Amino acid sequence: MNPEALQQLLESVASGEITPTDALDKIKHFDFEPVGDFARIDHHRKLRTGFPEVIWGQDKTPEQIIKIIEVMRQQNPVVMATRIEPDVYQKLKAQIPNLYYYEIAKICAIKPDQIPEAQTKGTITILTAGTADLPVAEEAAVTATLCGFTVKRLWDVGVAGIHRLLSSWHLIVDADVLIVVAGMEGALPSVVAGLADCPVIAVPTSVGYGASFNGLAPLLTMLNSCAAGVGVVNIDNGFGAAILACQILRLGERLKQK
Repeated sequence: MNPEALQQLLESVASGEITPTDALDKIKHFDFEPVGDFARIDHHRKLRTGFPEVIWGQDKTPEQIIKIIEVMRQQNPVVMATRIEPDVYQKLKAQIPNLYYYEIAKICAIKPDQIPEAQTKGTITILTAGTADLPVAEEAAVTATLCGFTVKRLWDVGVAGIHRLLSSWHLIVDADVLIVVAGMEGALPSVVAGLADCPVIAVPTSVGYGASFNGLAPLLTMLNSCAAGVGVVNIDNGFGAAILACQILRLGERLKQK
């Protein structure tokens, strides 16, 4: 942060030239920190959006990830990186103490000894069509949990055995936001949206035979859903689905307080 600009801003507040609320809006866009010549850490993202910056691990070197984590951990109680392969994690944990690995989700994180109770009311329930969709679903589940939200899981309830879904009807009814993860033909979100009275976030996965085109077929199915209330994120984007679900719950809580 530029000390001179910050001092000028604080003096303007003290003199009454601008209000504390306006000053807060300015500070929201102030702070980033360079890391070497390859990254700029956005320390104020949580202030602006409600969630801190998250590291995309794929395509970064272990050395780059280590340096970014070391900078981020100085200002954030929870630091997480997505798309971390097991061999990369082994290199990271040798340099970073207290680094935890969620193997299925391929997420590593520095977190408090105990994740705090969810600060925002509401439940995010995550469903998968099949077991092969678990990595994407777990990416969503772990992300939402680390963000401090209540998560419930319902795995392997695809349309090929619809009775499995209907036998867990109570989890659908109790959810405030549903994340539905499916590959192959991607029909499950439409079925769930026809049963639920809450937002449904559909996540296509790259699971399937050749004609699924690495997730393109389920993506198009979800975009063409005849059920109302379905939003669709990108292929294999469990992280994005979780952040969207969390934002929906945070907005709902904020509207209640007005």
